Amino acid sequence: MPVRITKVESRLDRNRFIKFPWEIYRDDPNWVPPLIMNMKEKLDPRRHPFFEHAEADLFLAEKDGRTTGRIAAILDRGHNEYHQEKIAFFGLYESTNDLETAAALLATAAAWGKERGMDTLRGPVNLSMNDECAFLLEGFDSPPVFMMPYNPSYYIELMERCGLAKAKDLYASLMRREHESADKIRLLVDKIQKEMKFSIRRADKKRMLDETRAIAAIYNDGWSKNWGFVPWTEAEMLHMVKKLVQFADLDIVLFAEHEGRPVGFAFALPNYNEILSKMNGRILPWGWWHFLRGRKRIRSARALVFGVLQSYFHTGVSYLLYTEFERTLKAKGYQWAEVSWLLEDNEAINRFNASIGAKIYKKFRIFERKIAG
Repeated sequence: MPVRITKVESRLDRNRFIKFPWEIYRDDPNWVPPLIMNMKEKLDPRRHPFFEHAEADLFLAEKDGRTTGRIAAILDRGHNEYHQEKIAFFGLYESTNDLETAAALLATAAAWGKERGMDTLRGPVNLSMNDECAFLLEGFDSPPVFMMPYNPSYYIELMERCGLAKAKDLYASLMRREHESADKIRLLVDKIQKEMKFSIRRADKKRMLDETRAIAAIYNDGWSKNWGFVPWTEAEMLHMVKKLVQFADLDIVLFAEHEGRPVGFAFALPNYNEILSKMNGRILPWGWWHFLRGRKRIRSARALVFGVLQSYFHTGVSYLLYTEFERTLKAKGYQWAEVSWLLEDNEAINRFNASIGAKIYKKFRIFERKIAG
C-alpha cells in the first residue's frame, strides 16, 4: 500500500503529530520526551513569535493503516532575507525505518517549498537555527542534554538514500570538572586582566528585560557572520525573557563588562533533561512534583552560547568569562557541562574550546538538496 500524506488541519491531527515520537522511541532509554505543553506553544502561530517572520505546515504519513512519520515544512523569511537564499526548511522529522515514508515526507516538504518559490530543501530545524536543529550523527550512547536533538541512527541513511547531502556538521563538546588546561588558563587570565580591565557579573533577576536586550545585542553582533545565523527579533527576545525567568539558573548567566558596558556573555542552563526523562512529557498529575523535587539535584548543564562583541574578539575576554563560568559550576555542584552547538568550520571557537579542555563527544548533521525545477 502506498504512503498517504495528509496535512495537519484539526486539533486531533495536531495531537497525533505531537505524540507520534512516543511510538518511535518506545524502547529507547536515551530518548527524553519533550513537554507536550511546550510543543503546543511552539506550533501555535498565535503564541510563538517565530511566526511573525515565518510560516509552517505540518504533515503526517500513513502506511498500511498506521502513522509512520511526520514532518514540518518551514519558510523562514528572516533567514532568507538575511542570507539572500531561497531555503525551504524541514523539521520535527520522525519516521519509522521505511524509505517510502521518508521519501514521501521529504518530497512533500520540497513541493511545499517549490510552491513558495524556494530552490533548496534544508534541515532538520525545529523550527529555526536558533532552536533544536540537525540529526545526531555520532554519540548515540548517551541521552541528549536540554534543547539538543536526539534521533534513531537510521535517519542518516534515510536522508542519504533520499538524495540529501551534508550541508553542515555541528559539534557538542564535553567539559569535565578537572582538566589539564586549568593552570595555563589561570596564567592567561592574569595576563589579560593586567592588560585590559574587565569585570564579570551575574545576571540580575530584577533587570531581566535589560539583561535580555544586552544578550540579544551581543549575540546579534558577535554571531552575525556565522553560517545559518538569524538575528533575534524584539518579540523573540521578550519571549526569551519569559523562559529565562522560568528556567534559568541566573548564577550561570554571566556578563563581561568593559568600562560599564556589556561586551560579552556566557549563557548556560541546567540540564533539565535529567528531570524531563522522568516526566513523560506531562506536567500533570506528577510532572510538577518531579520538576520541583529534581531541579536542585541536577548535576549537569548546557552552555548554549559564549557571545562577545566583534570589536572584543581578540581581547581574551572569553577566557575571563569561561574562568568564572567554570568556577561557578563547580561551586554549585555541577559535575559536567556540554558546550553546544559549534559549527564544524568555526575554527576560532573550536580552538577556544580545545584550549579550555572541552572535548568533542557528539556530532550532528544538517542535510540539504536542491528542489527540482
